[in-house]
Amino acid sequence: MHHDVLWLVRLGLDQGLFRREHCVAVRTALGPDADLGAFAQQLIDDGHVEDVGTLEKIAGLALAKGQKGPPAEDPFESEDTRVPFATAPTTARQRASDAAGAGPAPEFAFETIGLLDDAALAAGVRGLLRATSRHAASDLHLSTGARPFIRKHRQLVFISDYQLTADDALRLNTALLSAGQKKIFLERKDYDYALALSATDRYRVNLMFHKTGAAGAYRMVPEKVRSLEELGYTAHLNTLKKLLSHHNGLILITGPVGSGKTTTLASMVSYLNETRTDHIITVEDPIEVVQPARGCNVTQREVGPHTQSFFTALKGALREDPDVIVIGELRDLETIEMAITASETGHLVIGTMHTSDAATTLNRLLDVFPPSQQTQIRASVAESLRGVVCQRLLPASDGGLTLACEILISNTAIQNLIREGKNQGLRNTMETGVREGMCLMDNVVFTLWQEKKISAATALANLTNRVLRAKIS
Repeated sequence: MHHDVLWLVRLGLDQGLFRREHCVAVRTALGPDADLGAFAQQLIDDGHVEDVGTLEKIAGLALAKGQKGPPAEDPFESEDTRVPFATAPTTARQRASDAAGAGPAPEFAFETIGLLDDAALAAGVRGLLRATSRHAASDLHLSTGARPFIRKHRQLVFISDYQLTADDALRLNTALLSAGQKKIFLERKDYDYALALSATDRYRVNLMFHKTGAAGAYRMVPEKVRSLEELGYTAHLNTLKKLLSHHNGLILITGPVGSGKTTTLASMVSYLNETRTDHIITVEDPIEVVQPARGCNVTQREVGPHTQSFFTALKGALREDPDVIVIGELRDLETIEMAITASETGHLVIGTMHTSDAATTLNRLLDVFPPSQQTQIRASVAESLRGVVCQRLLPASDGGLTLACEILISNTAIQNLIREGKNQGLRNTMETGVREGMCLMDNVVFTLWQEKKISAATALANLTNRVLRAKIS
């Protein structure tokens, strides 16, 4: 069949304008070489279509899309009536990913949004999310006034040339909300929630309004929790396992946005779940990775539906007999203070922060407190801190991403530096603490370059040590 005819069938099925058996009957009557006009007219003549105006609009869209190629799946054979997805990758990096097993680049017929009813649009958005996940992208963005795009290997890739109108973006981003959720979003203008299309098909969603209308960011949640080895911590596995063997104290997982902190946190919880028989309480906003109970009993709480804030959840957790407390994000004075208190009272506390290295992490952790509390807090952190794991995801030479990390392990020297407020000495102490499992980000990045896992440009962009930079350039 001609490409535009296939698109006509695809779009008409999505709109519910006719049924698949009607199209099969028309194809049988006209033959496989029928053109678009003849196929559409036969649908009308046979009484399969009553809304001729909508059919004309769809035919115009089908003609334009047919010039670019056929839909991803043959609509005469597919059981799936979702909005179509394209097959061709758009970059060399995507082609490499596709060869490694990723699915085709997602494409949604955004031009047809105005023709779709709410049920068809919801089905289309679900299909778009699943296709984005299969394509191994990390995020999907749908924003008013912009072309829809995905993020893959930290790079932005547009999936359509169509610019979303305010009505398009609002309908797309609220298509999967319940009436109550939609009311909250429209009132607050901001809304975070976890979207579960199935037990293993989950997404973290942020909806907002900006100057031209609604926008949504959809983060793909991995189907399964990967082990620390699979995440790239093979060389530091013994160090991390020793760190997680503590039964009290504070462990911090840090890194910039999109560096995989949540994934590492989930992997650590999974490791504890499989190797201990404890009570683990997690406080998240929202719950992303579901952790079924194995060796441990895992209680997962979400800010909003289950508790008012991280602080109130932590305060309550101290009375809920936990062994391990996991905090999705340490973001304010009250939460940080309660986390330090919990780590001092016999609990293992694991939390995340948005910082780039160990020294910055400690500065951020301590500087939120007023000067009058500094001496006390430094003493508390010196005693309770077990370690800091800072991580980044760097573009790999093979087209994917590779992990670079910095690890600080608390020892007597580190404790003295924290207690005395001499954080500028952390770097030298970490360099001499290699035998204890410590490593600096600069040294790890340089090693990745030596092993040809990253390019020279990537290494230079992530190195601060002038001596190491000189060896590359």
